[in-house]
Amino acid sequence: MPDKSPAPAAGSAGTPDTADADHLKVLGYDEGFKRSMSLWANFALGFTYLSPLVGIYSIFALGLATGGPPSVFWLFIVGAGQLLVALVFGEIVSQYPIAGGIYPWARRLWGKRYAWMAAWVYIWALIVTIVAVAEFGSGFFASLFGFEYTPLIGLILTTVLLLAALAINFSGTKNLARVATIGLSAELAGVVLLGLYLLIFQRRNDFSVFFNSMGTESAHGGNYAAAFLGAALIGLFLFYGFEACGDVAEEVKDPSRRIPRAMIMTILVGGVSALFSFCGYVLAAPNLKDIVAGKDTDPIPGILDASLGPIGAKVFLVIAVVAFLSCTLSLQAAASRLLYSFGRDGMIPGHKWLAHVSPRTAVPTRALIVASVIPFLIALGVYFNASLLVQVTSFAVFGIYWSFQSVVLAALRQRIKGWKPAGPFSLGAWGWVVNIVALAYGLFAMFLLARPGESGDVGVDWIVLIGFGVVFVVGLLYLLIARPTSKSDAAEGDAIAVAEKQRAKA
Repeated sequence: MPDKSPAPAAGSAGTPDTADADHLKVLGYDEGFKRSMSLWANFALGFTYLSPLVGIYSIFALGLATGGPPSVFWLFIVGAGQLLVALVFGEIVSQYPIAGGIYPWARRLWGKRYAWMAAWVYIWALIVTIVAVAEFGSGFFASLFGFEYTPLIGLILTTVLLLAALAINFSGTKNLARVATIGLSAELAGVVLLGLYLLIFQRRNDFSVFFNSMGTESAHGGNYAAAFLGAALIGLFLFYGFEACGDVAEEVKDPSRRIPRAMIMTILVGGVSALFSFCGYVLAAPNLKDIVAGKDTDPIPGILDASLGPIGAKVFLVIAVVAFLSCTLSLQAAASRLLYSFGRDGMIPGHKWLAHVSPRTAVPTRALIVASVIPFLIALGVYFNASLLVQVTSFAVFGIYWSFQSVVLAALRQRIKGWKPAGPFSLGAWGWVVNIVALAYGLFAMFLLARPGESGDVGVDWIVLIGFGVVFVVGLLYLLIARPTSKSDAAEGDAIAVAEKQRAKA
């Protein structure tokens, strides 16, 4: 199989260790990036993508209005489930430390057509998520500088966030890592320290409130189980982003060992941070009953103002803007590496153009441009039609979970065929149990995300499946008609063969 990835100039700074280069060579590629990302920076990238500050802020009011304070237990349930998925991913990336994550993993575990559909859905989910995060961030940006938020101001500030993230990504992996690390520090200050402060010094409600539904079951005929299931979004919207650690695998030193650790750290630290944040807001809320009743749909600013005062609230806004920028940056980086990986294997129109790596900064600049321009065009559409944002983002989380489970299913299929992961990170005999339970959890999570609402409006109640269906059908039709996979000769379905080859070299 011919190598399609450009190699850096001989003697260039940041030339990777021989072991990493040899491992990549076994997988069919030459080095095209600089391995300048450490374990800590890789963890920071995943953490800022997961972004507990962004996630909790976005779903706090909805979670409380749906399931009341007990909805906090979804953080434990989903965190445990996603940790199992991360362990499966860890075994895969340890054997296949290749840029692009979901796409190359699915391809090497199953096949190119299977991988094409998984990646098609995933790339659109990523692009739409970039839009959503930048749009949310523009609101904090406006508040920080005292702008009255209008559709035009929202578009301008969204564009500023997209361009700022693009400029940092363009400058190279080292700066990406630096800003991600700054974002990590801001996130930890904004969720852990603030959460602890609210829990210790600003508590207005008793801890027993986490076992009080506060009447949310009334919307479901007195059945709290239904209300609790509806509140699953409090966790499902939060615990992803750890896979971004694998998207930049070819930019990490000793990726087979470090990336699995970074993924696990992302889940554990992100989960604890989200727990402190959620609990702190609940216990410090001066109007908790109004939030649960749905009367206050944006309660966090009021909680912060009541607890921190105007100056403290302003400091939090600074932290929030840094967090949203870091999250946008990480999403953009992940999307660009997926596009690059797609292009390197000749699986997408314009693949030669997309597979270009800048000889100066060693980043896929053209893929980065695409990962910024398309979100801008969607943001422009939102400017003209605000409801478009809900419509296009409705499938995003479901699409990400679907793509995750495509990989988990492919891994289980290979285990059945006799695959024993050959990377230094291995679950051993527990791999079977973890893989099966991770798949069962993922299917349950997808069911919760896809469940239709109860408003009686078909367009609203079925929006998740409608959005996903449109993206999936368009991708499937393109796959069948244009046959992009026929133009690629990159390896596929070789997990067992590669594992045996790696063991023979060990």
